[in-house]
Amino acid sequence: MTIAHFHHRLVAGAGMLALVIGLSAHWPVDAAQTKLPDTTPEGLKLVPNAKVSAVYLRDGADFSGYDKVAILDCYVAFRKDWKRDQNQGANPFRVSDSDMAKIKTQLADEFKKVFARELTAKGQTMVTAAGPGVLILRPAIINLDVVAPDTMKPGSRTFSTSAGQATLLLELYDSVTSELLARVYDTESIGESNFIQVQNGVTNRAEADQVLTKWARQLAAYLEHARGMAKPDTKPTKP
Repeated sequence: MTIAHFHHRLVAGAGMLALVIGLSAHWPVDAAQTKLPDTTPEGLKLVPNAKVSAVYLRDGADFSGYDKVAILDCYVAFRKDWKRDQNQGANPFRVSDSDMAKIKTQLADEFKKVFARELTAKGQTMVTAAGPGVLILRPAIINLDVVAPDTMKPGSRTFSTSAGQATLLLELYDSVTSELLARVYDTESIGESNFIQVQNGVTNRAEADQVLTKWARQLAAYLEHARGMAKPDTKPTKP
């Protein structure tokens, strides 16, 4: 089964788009400071003391056997009313629908590139078909808030302590059974600094790449650790 077919099955069966749209409007800005439910409707359980805003895991989920990864296209959703707020007053970074579509496409492409790079560096093989040992990543970036979007207008810049904010919503599936194994949320400020600095399209892209790299490396390290914890083959050796 190809990844495209797998993606179609998930969209038809799980209603991910509705989930993402709902979370983009209601997911808390600082989820780490918010009381989260202990379980999800799918039966995943909240992992205590996670290094990200929230991790939900299926009982018995074992990632030690996954040495291949397939990444679905990343869904991107802006913060509610982001376009309206950007276009108020004399803001030099006024945006159109086409600007938003371009930003979504660029960020989705960058997500796949960064995650493929970091996962490959930790021993994973990138694939495009389901099969044994293949873990499916189903990513979304929601609540995207860009301070200085790259609209290609010459000289556009602003001064800020942050390039913006984004929340990662990442689901991990077994490619053979289509079982949802884990769901990860993490909200990050992009380019947060204690100093006021120039923000423009170039700095936005560089700082967004740093956040994507952080997320990718966290996942890559977790999967590498899981493979290292795999139980050795205990079958008796033939004499």
